[in-house]
Amino acid sequence: MINQRPTVLLVHGAFAESASWTGVVEQLQASGVPVIAVANPLRSLPGDAAYLSDVIAAVDGPVVLVGHSYGGMVITEAATGHDKVSGLVYVCAFAPDHGESAFELSTRFPGSTLGETLTARPVTTGGVELAIRPDAFHHQFAADTSAAQAAVMSATQRPVTEIALTTGLPTDTPAWRTLPSWFVYSDQDLCIPVALHRQMADRAGAKDVREIAGASHALTVSQPHAVTTAILDAVDAVTA
Repeated sequence: MINQRPTVLLVHGAFAESASWTGVVEQLQASGVPVIAVANPLRSLPGDAAYLSDVIAAVDGPVVLVGHSYGGMVITEAATGHDKVSGLVYVCAFAPDHGESAFELSTRFPGSTLGETLTARPVTTGGVELAIRPDAFHHQFAADTSAAQAAVMSATQRPVTEIALTTGLPTDTPAWRTLPSWFVYSDQDLCIPVALHRQMADRAGAKDVREIAGASHALTVSQPHAVTTAILDAVDAVTA
């Protein structure tokens, strides 16, 4: 437990950007919780985690890390051994163990149709980056949002490098083994199978698990209240 109310750091995943947290940010601010929506580079897992670690170091006081999708990989790596991190919240997110990658985890159970919706383009630094095709984005990523909202999300999505999704978690001891965690996810997630969400939450010994019926992968956009409630539970639990 800590005496100072933590700052919440929101980390988006692939095919999204920091504005995908807008509804959550508004509700956290209304509750008086300091919050930062971090711009996740989406270039490599070690590099993205190092950037988040820099953000953590710049915050005055403790933090609660919240990751969506691939952002769960990043918070798990960045939090390891970081004594300012007091809790983890996984929102339709990967909670990997050592050596597990986002790609490998997403194929562990049936249900993800993400691969068939992706388009690839080369990057000068090597390899390719991936984005969801505009014609597939609404159904694949954000089926419970309006067509107009999904079109904006598609146009503003941040591509992710293939290497970021295929790199296994570097740290030997993932942060969820030593820090309290909370999970909130959708039962109609087409990017990360719900069976995997359930398994990861169970493996992490989550303090609380919320499964949202009928929701899409874009839970931060379509169900900001459910996401905010899980975050506030974490903030309250780690604050003395």
